[in-house]
Amino acid sequence: QVQLVESGGGLVQAGGSLRLSCAASGRTFSSATMGWFRQSPGKEREFVAALRLSGRNTYYANSVKGRFTISRASAKNTVYLQMSSLTPADEAFYYCALDTEGVMISTAYEHYNTWGQGTHVTASS
Repeated sequence: QVQLVESGGGLVQAGGSLRLSCAASGRTFSSATMGWFRQSPGKEREFVAALRLSGRNTYYANSVKGRFTISRASAKNTVYLQMSSLTPADEAFYYCALDTEGVMISTAYEHYNTWGQGTHVTASS
């Protein structure tokens, strides 16, 4: 079984930056997709960004494009989400997730079969 553990959340002033990390332990999947989602109270879980572990393909939600960057460590067991120019609208619980069955990046959370526990991000105005 794979376990995902997020870290790096916290409080930052609007306009600031944070880097989230997602460490995967257990079995590794070279052709899986690692994604980041976020959820605020009363809202549905929202796709943020994803990366194919087999290559360099990435995909971003329009709301974060140009501000967030998803990347992975060379060992492939850690994925990062570098967030910059944060605004109060970015405040949410951020979750990393793994899709081990898809052959391309999906933005649908139903396609992801392993989830981390989440880490909270607050951007104060």
